[in-house]
Amino acid sequence: MGNRTITLTDNSTGKSIELPLLEGTAGAPVLDVRSLNKELGCFTFDPGFKATASCESTITYLDGAKGELMYRGYPIEQLAEHCSFLEVCYLLLHGDLPNKDEKDTFVDEIRYHTMINEGLRTFLSGFRYDAHPMAMMTGVIGSLSAFYHDSLNLNDPEQRMTTAHRLIAKIPTIAAATYKHSIGEPVLYPRNDLSYTGNFLYMMWGRPTEPYEPDPVAEQALDVLFLLHADHEQNASTSTVRLAGSSQTNPFGAIAAGTASLWGPAHGGANEAVLRMLDEIGSVDNIDKFVARAKDKNDPFRLMGFGHRVYKNFDPRAKIIKKMAHRVLQDYGDDPRMELALRLEEIALKDDYFVSRKLYPNVDFYSGIIYQALGFPYEMFTVLFAIGRTVGWISHWMEMVSDPKMVIGRPRQLYTGAARRDVPPIESR
Repeated sequence: MGNRTITLTDNSTGKSIELPLLEGTAGAPVLDVRSLNKELGCFTFDPGFKATASCESTITYLDGAKGELMYRGYPIEQLAEHCSFLEVCYLLLHGDLPNKDEKDTFVDEIRYHTMINEGLRTFLSGFRYDAHPMAMMTGVIGSLSAFYHDSLNLNDPEQRMTTAHRLIAKIPTIAAATYKHSIGEPVLYPRNDLSYTGNFLYMMWGRPTEPYEPDPVAEQALDVLFLLHADHEQNASTSTVRLAGSSQTNPFGAIAAGTASLWGPAHGGANEAVLRMLDEIGSVDNIDKFVARAKDKNDPFRLMGFGHRVYKNFDPRAKIIKKMAHRVLQDYGDDPRMELALRLEEIALKDDYFVSRKLYPNVDFYSGIIYQALGFPYEMFTVLFAIGRTVGWISHWMEMVSDPKMVIGRPRQLYTGAARRDVPPIESR
């Protein structure tokens, strides 16, 4: 933290205030405005929190201008190449990568918690067969506090870690169960002889009537996708988890709130929107027409998968996913939408309209093609996102509740409604 300050002066009163400028490990400095209301009697106005740091965190850093993403200081490209998803889970929870013994112990701990209470299977059966998997995910995750209420003491670090392990372990089991419910097949118990991702593939595609072994290509692709989605700083769903958790609600309730936030098409549902857009375009021959529509401000059509709220450069995750998409399609067969996606990317990187607006492909642009090639229906795309992001949510929750300075979140507003007025008698309304 530096000693820089910025002086603000109220021209109407002449009163001034010195506001500290806080320096982090990396990134832009942050103006500390906590004394603003007390000293000058006003608040800041920042719809969408585009210029507001809501917390102090040591977990994830991203630089949108450079297209850089790091978990605990490690570049995402190196993690994707050298680490498994569970190693990254350990990293996010504990602050550093595990050694071999720590990794083995952690993997065993996750495996220990993969099963879900039998009552949850009954709970799942109460949903309509055509319920959206994310609707079921939100409801079931919220109900976990009713089944695992033995470790909900927010002040106990061991109980917090037990809850983290339970969530990371059980989310794939719950996710696969929602899918099985939707297609009327039996829910499978987890197999702890398989890897984390291999076990999820087994619970998704396996049946009690025949043997199933996960395909190594699918296993690796999904593991990388989970890793890439593990955390992304203070996005909408993570901020939702923090805000809900700041009330000291139980962690399952906070994660359920984050899951509901992720479901939005502007957040976790974007990769599904990309595939639907590619389906609408249909053919490479139609690309020029749709690109022209995207440039027309009076046309509601948008090119999905381009641009990002933070990144003003290539999303580093998109580069990794693009390579993985090529590898998956080599084994699972060509998808004509891949040709469409590559052509759209080529145009976006050369066309002045997209270049000037810094509309580069983002993480959602190619991930849906991989999910579809592996057999996942559109409705499961956001569920897959949630599996990966759960560790980020719980890591941020743990960081927040372990902070002795934690306070309940309470954003303010600029009120523009009616001025004070008296209630008239009903006869004169």
